[in-house]
Order: sequence, then structure tokens, then C-alpha cells
Amino acid sequence: MLSCLVRRSISSIIKRTAAQRNRARMATDAGSPSSSMPTPAAAIDFLMLLERLKTTKRTGWVRCNVQQPESIADHMYRMGMMSLLASDAGVDAGRCMRMALVHDVAEALVGDITPHCNVSDEQKYKLEADAIQQIKQMLGEHTYAAQEVDQLWQEYEQQSTPEAHLVKDFDKLEMIMQAHEYEQSQGLGLQQFFDSTRGRFRTDTGRAWAEELVLRRQQAAAGAAAGSTEVEIAAEAGADKQPPKAPLL
Repeated sequence: MLSCLVRRSISSIIKRTAAQRNRARMATDAGSPSSSMPTPAAAIDFLMLLERLKTTKRTGWVRCNVQQPESIADHMYRMGMMSLLASDAGVDAGRCMRMALVHDVAEALVGDITPHCNVSDEQKYKLEADAIQQIKQMLGEHTYAAQEVDQLWQEYEQQSTPEAHLVKDFDKLEMIMQAHEYEQSQGLGLQQFFDSTRGRFRTDTGRAWAEELVLRRQQAAAGAAAGSTEVEIAAEAGADKQPPKAPLL
């Protein structure tokens, strides 16, 4: 039904951790202090799930026939580094970094759903919200990590804080930065990605960085056009200087 979704079941993962969760619950009922950290088994299960983010290619680039397109994890990593640089942006940069790491984590289960996937915004939200709940179960619903993942994801989706606004800007900025890089390295025309983000940056930092990137793209295009003109002029000049052909005898 959903052609762009990566249909993957995590039932086996949930089953592997079910016994452990039951043991933890029994220990708590017996008076043992519960841990705020996931168990080693739950942590490894979650970390192995994240491997899917490293191998799943971003849908937009696949649709545009980009060669060796970036993965979801690639995208999230540079967003995290953007957040690291935002210490003077009037936000909690540490929270922005954590949010950047979490904002697409549901895609490990549902894939990278884009507007071209014929999935409504409401359906996309439900699919990803259900995935977050499965991740919470995997980590242990009452652990700090599970609650942090849920809270950060909801905060980003609802755009309820300045940090969420900035990370959303970084999401768009990272996309057009990658588009520019693919244009330069593969000779593609990816104007649609710039059109989709024009005028949609909400923060001063996001707008300033996007303006810098667009300026560099314009300069690169102007340089390429000038170089092409010079080649054409040189070719024409060379043709004019060709020696006359010897007369046929």
C-alpha cells in the first residue's frame, strides 16, 4: 500500500527483549531499584536497529537518480554538527544535537516517507508515532532514554520550542546543502529542492546560513557559465586560425 515505505518487522527484536523486561519488572516488584538506563540487551537491540538508518538511502535523492546517495544517518549526522555550531543562537545547543539525532529515528522502522510517497501528513505522523512507541518498548518504557526519545521527537514534530524551530531549519538546510553538492559533483539540476525551502526558514541562523549557501550556489553557476563561454570563444578562435586547405590537384 505504501510504495515508499521500508516494510520491516521488529517483532523478533521485541520478543528477544520481552523476557528481559519481565525479569526487570519482577525485580522492581520485589523491591530492587529500577535502572534509568536500558539493559545491555535492550541497548544492543536498539543500536542494531539504527544500522537501518546507515543503509537506507534518502528517498528524494533516489528519485532524482543521484549516484551513491546519502543515507538517513548521513543526513542526521551533519544536522547534529550544525547544532554543535549553534551555541550562540540563543538556544540549548545540546538539546538541538540530541533532537537532530532523534528527529528521523522512526525511519529505521517505516523508511523515509516523502511528499511523493502518496502518504498523507496524518498517516505519516501515525506511522512514525507508532514506530516511536515500539522504540520505547524496545528500550524499556520507563527508562530515561525511552522518555527522551519520545519527548524530543514530539517536540520536533509539534515545533513547540525554539530548539525545534532551529533543528527544523537545519533539516531543510542540510537538504539543500546536499543538493548543491550533488549538483557540483554529478552535474545534476536539483532546483526543486531549493524551491521547496525558499522563504520557509524560521530562525535568524537558518536564514543566514541558507542565504550564504544560495550565494555560493549562484557564484558556482556563474563561474561555470563563464568557463563554458571561454571554452566556446577559444574553440571559435582556433577554428578561425586553421591553415587553408591545400588545393586539390
